[in-house]
Amino acid sequence: MPNYRAVSAGAIPPPPTPREAFKIATQNSFDYSSFIFVGVTSLMAKASNAHPRLGNGIEGYGRYYWRGFLDKADGNYLVIFALPTIFHEDERYYAKGEGGVVKRAIYAASRILITPDYHGHNTFNASEVLGRGMAQGISAAYYPSQDRTAGALAVKYGYSMGRDALTNVFREFWPDISARLFHRHRSRPDAN
Repeated sequence: MPNYRAVSAGAIPPPPTPREAFKIATQNSFDYSSFIFVGVTSLMAKASNAHPRLGNGIEGYGRYYWRGFLDKADGNYLVIFALPTIFHEDERYYAKGEGGVVKRAIYAASRILITPDYHGHNTFNASEVLGRGMAQGISAAYYPSQDRTAGALAVKYGYSMGRDALTNVFREFWPDISARLFHRHRSRPDAN
């Protein structure tokens, strides 16, 4: 599965230009794995009847799918491209790559709140926190009215932040998992 946002442990690439950030957001939104991911999460949401007004059957699934895809895409462009360009934040995931499992997992999950700025200093991750919130606000335009309440949007926001934290944990440990599963030398994804 492609991983466009990860930077190898110990690597310190220059900050992405707006053009590079736009490219990463586009890759993250339209790569084949994104369509699979949205398909799985849409199936899970439909199975739990998260939005009953979207209906049943293949038509209901289609309604879940296009909304899920739009959620992912607008979130990616806000979190990876638009807000980092404004705030001068680098939204790539910088792998720790060493230390105990718990320490690495906490580090990885905390990156939704901490990110490097363009000078390499850790800063509050305004792009992630505000971008995911803005994406949920945008989603109020295309979800059923029952799902536009502050409580419903807060739940979706919590899920999206939690999903991003778990994705970072996966990014952190994927080189280790890959080495064990495929008996390869432990390597890190290249910076993009």
